[in-house]
Amino acid sequence: QVQLVESGGGSALPGGSLRLSCAASGIKFSINTMCWYRQAPGKERELVAAVTTRVRIDYADSVKGRFTIHRDDFENTVYLQMNSLKADDTAVYYCQAAHGSMELWGKGTLVTVSS
Repeated sequence: QVQLVESGGGSALPGGSLRLSCAASGIKFSINTMCWYRQAPGKERELVAAVTTRVRIDYADSVKGRFTIHRDDFENTVYLQMNSLKADDTAVYYCQAAHGSMELWGKGTLVTVSS
């Protein structure tokens, strides 16, 4: 079955940490650029972090120095380590696999940062 399944979302206090995982199946994971997006209530979906097949990494300015993306091509999984969380990080986080014109999305996992 071709799918991406996110996990690891939940609630955290400001300043806390969460680690998101995205497990891929049914695709050739290693040839895909893997991305994390997020969509906060009332806002458009935005790119948070991306890692290419050559392990080039890009981050949104708002998460630089706090979030780390990591891909494991043996486990077909991409991770997003989120530290120093802020209330503004509250959103549904989506995983995306992209190769050429093909895009595959997960269903998302909710992250809530609140005191």
